[in-house]
Amino acid sequence: MFSALGSALHAKRRISLLLAVLAAVLAALFGGTVQARLTNGLSDYDDPGGANVAAREIIERATGVDAQQGYAVLVRTDARLDPAAAPPPAVQAAIGLLKNRPEVRQVVDYASAHNPALLSKDSRATVVIGAVKPMKESATVDAEKDLQKAIEADPALRGHAWLGGPTPGHVQVADVSNKDLAMAEGMALPIILILLFLVFRGVVAALVPVVAALVSLLLTLAGLRLATEFMNVSTGALNLAFALGLGLSVDFGLLIVSRYREELAAHGPTAEAVRRTVATAGRTVLFSALTVAAALAALTVFPHPYLRSMGISGVVTVVAAALFALLGLPALLAVLGRRINSLAPRRWQRDLSADESAGNRWHRIASSVMRRPGAVAVVASAVLVLIATPVLGIRFTGADAATLPAETSAGRVAADLERDFEKPSTSPVQIVLDTPDGSGLAAYAQQIGKVKGVESVSPPARLDTRHWEVDAVLAGAPLDLPAQDAAGRVRDVTPPHPARYTGLTADFLAQKESIGDRLPQAAGLLAVITLLLLFAFSGSVILPFKALVMNTLSTGAALGFLVWVFQDGNLGFAAQAGIETTTPVLVFALAFGLSTDYNVFLLGRIKEAKAAGLDDRAAVSEGLARTGPIVTSAAALFCLAVGALALSRLVFVKELGLGTAFAVLIDATLVRALLVPSLMALLGSVNWWAPGPLRRLHSRLRLDRMEPPAGGEAGATGPFPADDGAREQPRMTAGTTT
Repeated sequence: MFSALGSALHAKRRISLLLAVLAAVLAALFGGTVQARLTNGLSDYDDPGGANVAAREIIERATGVDAQQGYAVLVRTDARLDPAAAPPPAVQAAIGLLKNRPEVRQVVDYASAHNPALLSKDSRATVVIGAVKPMKESATVDAEKDLQKAIEADPALRGHAWLGGPTPGHVQVADVSNKDLAMAEGMALPIILILLFLVFRGVVAALVPVVAALVSLLLTLAGLRLATEFMNVSTGALNLAFALGLGLSVDFGLLIVSRYREELAAHGPTAEAVRRTVATAGRTVLFSALTVAAALAALTVFPHPYLRSMGISGVVTVVAAALFALLGLPALLAVLGRRINSLAPRRWQRDLSADESAGNRWHRIASSVMRRPGAVAVVASAVLVLIATPVLGIRFTGADAATLPAETSAGRVAADLERDFEKPSTSPVQIVLDTPDGSGLAAYAQQIGKVKGVESVSPPARLDTRHWEVDAVLAGAPLDLPAQDAAGRVRDVTPPHPARYTGLTADFLAQKESIGDRLPQAAGLLAVITLLLLFAFSGSVILPFKALVMNTLSTGAALGFLVWVFQDGNLGFAAQAGIETTTPVLVFALAFGLSTDYNVFLLGRIKEAKAAGLDDRAAVSEGLARTGPIVTSAAALFCLAVGALALSRLVFVKELGLGTAFAVLIDATLVRALLVPSLMALLGSVNWWAPGPLRRLHSRLRLDRMEPPAGGEAGATGPFPADDGAREQPRMTAGTTT
């Protein structure tokens, strides 16, 4: 199949390129509007079937108020505010501003509510709260802009009032995320371009993955735009698409281009060079893409729109990158021919010592490791376990306006409320009880009031003919651990009637429990698909299970690193209350998929070496020598692309970027250089074992065929010998071999 595809792409190379350009143009036109259709509300983190969502819907139908939306206008005055006197002009202006908004259903201030908790400790600041009706994403963006303009236009408010609360917080999180993404990628791109030039050893070759990334991203945007027709797609999906798309395009481009250069040196700019490239590196790209896509597809098991969006975005991005790598890139290489080595320093076109020395180093590393495989395997595993140990103390928190930087109005309001108010305004636990008459609720409210961590409890209030509500105000910030513990104790109080719980803290607890409930299913799905794909690629049942163990170790180390950096406050980062709940799931899926991706790169070359007649240890040395430079370069470039997210001002985006970059780094070095060759040496020929029925099935499905070139050769060049001495020189002009 792959040989036929390579031959067809060479024969129709110009038509294939024109179709790729046309697809990119159409994708740009269709996907260009995707950003306006993305969502970024707290509901993105909800399980739509959760009891907390049902409680919120009951409240919304009864009151017309969306509990997850709202405004909070912080007003500072020169004089102290007297709770018994009429509010000063600035406060009156803030009250009037909210009351005049069509979406606002209720305005609460310290005077009308007789609530001193709405005044700061020094009585020189107050917060005016506006409850709003349900609003679409586009309406929240427009409302936030209008309110900001109104504050700036009013002399009584300008310089004295700042807009915060859930609705402006959601809007500003999306805005900060998008600006930070553009800034981070803009800073990383020049460095990536320089590294691409050094790795590919030429301008033309270095630009090929850039073209691949551009086309892949356009296709991804079109795919996400299509997804918005059927589901809510969170704005976080865009962050993942840009980082992952660039990283995978470089990975696949490096693999395909390097192999093509190898075949070009042996066969010239002929159909044979393209055919052999697609038959070997193309097959590897397909299985690599499938493994990464499978890991990210496991995220769709979770019902939360945010996680599903990230899963869909990841799968679409992987498919887009693989499509261009398999269909567009070979056609482009066929058109370029020897020009792939153009605009490179002449010394680089003549001197292959850098490539040879890199391969020799990896060959020596593999040989050294396999002299003492048991000791190396134990030490490498122990290091990974040691790095992973902080994960045992992991705590979780959510994302709200408090995560915004202080230069945003919602971030400033959240910080000032936490710092300057004795009892900062918080989201109460709203308890919705199914009862027509409210019997027993007064006693129940008294019990809730005695719970540790509960500041106050509202009298039971009728919502409709079948439901009543009791609100419990918790001490502290709603997503901090004390508030979470208090909300848990509130839920432990036995209600007199069936009860549902909502509010920011209760919603977060429901989200955490829902993720925990789905984890076994997602992990099981990920494990099964990975095992099947690696069996299809390798024909072994041992290698897939070994890959699961190694992936678990490397991803565990990544999560431990994440806790050590962000929760414990190391490497210059401020200590956080916990790790954002969805981050470990996302980092695990990304790290697991990318670890399998690099494993496929290596196994493909080892299989080729074995097919050429090398013994097990020599094949491992050959495979690592061929892929070591590739994986190292790909990992470095991928770390830059994904790690750029760590420059974001949003902590949960930093966590995702840095955690994934560390996982890739540790997998491409410690795991690939030490753990893989040591375990391969310990198991020897057992690595390739499979039961007779499975072997026959693998052969019957023609999965065992590496589609070797005519003459039965395993690759374009002869294999390296098993010792550390001189090796046969590969015939190529420039670039790293694969």
